[in-house]
Amino acid sequence: MARLEEKVQDLYDEVVARNPGEAEFHQAVREVFDSLGPVLAAHPHYADAGIIERLCEPERQIIFRVPWVDDAGRVRINRGFRVEFNSALGPFKGGLRFHPSVYLGVVKFLGFEQIFKNALTGLPIGGGKGGADFDPKGRSDGEVMRFCQSFMTELYRHIGEYTDVPAGDIGVGGREIGYLFGQYKRITNRYESGVLTGKGLTWGGSQVRPEATGYGVVFFVAEMLAARGEDLEGRRIVVSGSGNVAQYAIEKVHQLGGRVVACSDSGGYVVDEAGIDLELLREVKNVRRARIADYARTRGVTAHFVAGRSIWEVPTDIAMPCATQNELDATDAESLIGNGCRVVAEGANMPATPEAIKAFSKAGVMFAPGKAANAGGVATSALEMQQNASRDSWSFEYTERRLSEIMSGIHQTCVRTADEYGVPGDYVLGANIAGFTHVADAMLALGVI
Repeated sequence: MARLEEKVQDLYDEVVARNPGEAEFHQAVREVFDSLGPVLAAHPHYADAGIIERLCEPERQIIFRVPWVDDAGRVRINRGFRVEFNSALGPFKGGLRFHPSVYLGVVKFLGFEQIFKNALTGLPIGGGKGGADFDPKGRSDGEVMRFCQSFMTELYRHIGEYTDVPAGDIGVGGREIGYLFGQYKRITNRYESGVLTGKGLTWGGSQVRPEATGYGVVFFVAEMLAARGEDLEGRRIVVSGSGNVAQYAIEKVHQLGGRVVACSDSGGYVVDEAGIDLELLREVKNVRRARIADYARTRGVTAHFVAGRSIWEVPTDIAMPCATQNELDATDAESLIGNGCRVVAEGANMPATPEAIKAFSKAGVMFAPGKAANAGGVATSALEMQQNASRDSWSFEYTERRLSEIMSGIHQTCVRTADEYGVPGDYVLGANIAGFTHVADAMLALGVI
């Protein structure tokens, strides 16, 4: 076992050396590598066949210039990315993120996570991710349209319904997907609905897609509790963020009898002991495009805003980090543990730091990693692809039922795998090993490519 751990460490050191300065990617790789000891000990052929080295090297990395003109007539330049990581299970699948923080390391971390997340869904989709260091906040619709058209003018040659299927992510919602799809249609002269997911319902989109990631993380938590003979009824819950994922997580929690008492944005957090008023939150964030502090001002006596502090100091039974990567550190974890938190489920991608995850494990807090808990979004994207391929459209109820079944299946897979490898209740190890073996077996079957 010592020699095996040394080999894994050597592989990790090689990844770091080959990808310098990409801290988020290194973190994502480390988190998976820390789970691989048991599976490599039981099945050494994975290491002998170079599977790990191939998994850590994207099949293709595309970086391109995105020139566009703002409303003042000034030429702007951004950088676009698409990392096509692994297609052993199907076409590359993963979102596009438009945010100033986007650089190659962020896109590679997201794409690497996507490989295993997509594998856990059991659907035929590979892993990829993309985006640009463009910030749509404060930009007019015309500026966003011109940027998206320029971005797609380069990206179109690399994507397709059987090749690579992008979707939305932070900064890329229905507006951006519409502009991107319109430009793809214009350039290719094809109405290829399956090339992008997250589309509007009237032009090839799927019911439940906007809700899917938020609903999915709540379905996963419900499965975790059900396995222990419990449910969400009466639970006090904190959800970080206040965007799409957070809003729909709040909605589903309330439908299942729980009470979300706090949410946040980059300026701070709001506590509403009566339960977050979702209609007001959507008006503040989606209509007014205002800060979360406006929620407290409008709501009145039941709510108060706390500026510049961590939402994880709010006492809660269940925590759902739904904002961004590394938002929950070891100090936050100790606050949650000290206040009696029993379950943490990642609605965002890698929101908990490695130190936080270790603290939860040591304290016996149930922890669901994002590659399992937030897989609902990409799962429903794959359902959208199915509907596009068959020229069909499913009802909300049927699609939500499919999503619930997929999340239940992911939970069962994680539990079964953790039990098989002698670490019952370890969702991180269960998710990592199940995702890894699914992809690795396909890679072995396809040969050295």
